[in-house]
Amino acid sequence: MGDIVRFDPSFAVRRDSLGQLSLSPEQKLTGAMRMLAYGSPADQLDEYVRMSESTLMEVFRKFCNNIINMYGATYLRAPTPADLRILLSKASRRGLPGMIGSIDCMHWEWRNCPSGWAGQYTGHMHRPTIILEVVASYNT
Repeated sequence: MGDIVRFDPSFAVRRDSLGQLSLSPEQKLTGAMRMLAYGSPADQLDEYVRMSESTLMEVFRKFCNNIINMYGATYLRAPTPADLRILLSKASRRGLPGMIGSIDCMHWEWRNCPSGWAGQYTGHMHRPTIILEVVASYNT
C-alpha cells in the first residue's frame, strides 16, 4: 500500500474543496484486489467498500497500471544473457542440461465463482477451478 500511495498520490487520503476526506487507500486497494482475486464485478462491491461503481473501476484500472509500472521491470521482464547463463549452469549441475525453468501448474478452487461462469471453469475436479501456471527456476 505504501508503494502505491508513494507512486500515485491519487491513492492517498485527501481533502476536497468542502474539507471532506476522500476514500482511504485501504478502501481503494481492497476493492481492486477483491475484483482481481474473486472476479467480483464493481457493482457487487460498491456497498462493501463504500465506493461507486465508476470510482471503483477507475481505481481498478489505476491499480493494475501502477503495479505494472512499479514492478514490471523487475518481475515481468525477459531474462538477460547473464540470467540465462546462471540458470543453465545451475540446471546442468542438477542433471538437467539446457533447462532454464520448468512450468508448474496447479488447480486452484474458485469458491466464489459466479454461478453463470461455473460451467466454463468446472473440469475433472467437478467444481470451478482456475489453473495457475508459473515458470519456476532454482531461486523461486
